Amino acid sequence: MATTLNHKTSNLGAIITQNRDAILNGWLRDMIGSTRRSDLMKESELQAQCHQFLSLLTQATTKNTNIQATAYDPLREMLGEISRTRAIQGFSARETATFIFSIKQSLFGAIRETLGKDSAAMADEMWLTTEIIDALGLYTAEAYIKTREDTIRRQQEEMLELSTPVVKLWEGILALPLIGTLDSARTQIVMESLLEGIVQTNSKVAIIDITGVPTVDTVVAQHLLKTVTAARLMGADCIISGVRPQIAQTIVHLGINLLDVTTKATLSDAFSLAIQRSGFKLVRPQKKESVEH
Repeated sequence: MATTLNHKTSNLGAIITQNRDAILNGWLRDMIGSTRRSDLMKESELQAQCHQFLSLLTQATTKNTNIQATAYDPLREMLGEISRTRAIQGFSARETATFIFSIKQSLFGAIRETLGKDSAAMADEMWLTTEIIDALGLYTAEAYIKTREDTIRRQQEEMLELSTPVVKLWEGILALPLIGTLDSARTQIVMESLLEGIVQTNSKVAIIDITGVPTVDTVVAQHLLKTVTAARLMGADCIISGVRPQIAQTIVHLGINLLDVTTKATLSDAFSLAIQRSGFKLVRPQKKESVEH
C-alpha cells in the first residue's frame, strides 16, 4: 500500500487505554445502518472484532505511528482476515472500510476529554489519529478488493474447467465439445484437459467439436492447431467437427492451413470416422422375421 506515515510519537495508545469502554460503546453506537448488517453478521461477532481491533491498535500505536512498521503486523493481519470474511459474507467494500472509519468520532471524543486543555497537543493528536485510521481504512478496502478479485479469478478458472469437459464416447475415443470463444488461457485448459483424458483412457482418437464456438479467426485456428499438435504428440489422432459453412468460408478467406487436420461438419460424422479409425465396425442387427404357424 502506498500510504505511509512519518515516525511520530503519539499518546493514542494511552488515551485508548484510559477511555476504552467509552470508545467502544461510542464506536458501536456510531456503527449504524449498513455497516452493522445484522442479516450478515451476529452482534457478538461484531463486538469481538471491535474489542480485538482496539487492543491491537493500542499495542501498535504505543510503539509506532507508521502502519507499515512491524508493530502493526498483528493489526494488518486481523484487518486482512476481516476483509476476507466480509467479502465472503456479502458486505460491500464501502461497508467493510466504514467499519474502520466509524471509530473516528469516538477516538476524537476521547482525545478531547484527555487533551482538551492543551489545544495544540489535541490538534496534533487528532491529525495523527486521522492519518492512522485513514491508512488502516484504505488498507482494509484494498484487502477486500484483492479478496474479491481472487474469488472472481478462481470462479472464472472453475467455469473454464467446467466448460471444457472431456467425454469418453467409445473405447479409445474421446470428445471435447467447446462452447464460447477460445483465448490463450482457455486453450491451455482445453489442452491440459484433453491430454489428461488421453492418458487416463489410453485413447487413440480425439474429437474436438467446435459447434458451440461462435467464430473462428486466425487466433482461434492457431489455438486449435496447437491442441491438435499436442494430442498427436501423445499418440492420439485428432478430428475437428462442427465446421459450419460460414466457418469454412472464413477459414478459406483467412488462408488458414488446416490441410493436415481432418475436419467434419457434424459430431456424428466425426464419431463415425473415429469408429473406423479405431478398427471397430458397427453392424445394424437385422430384425428376425416372424414365423407363421
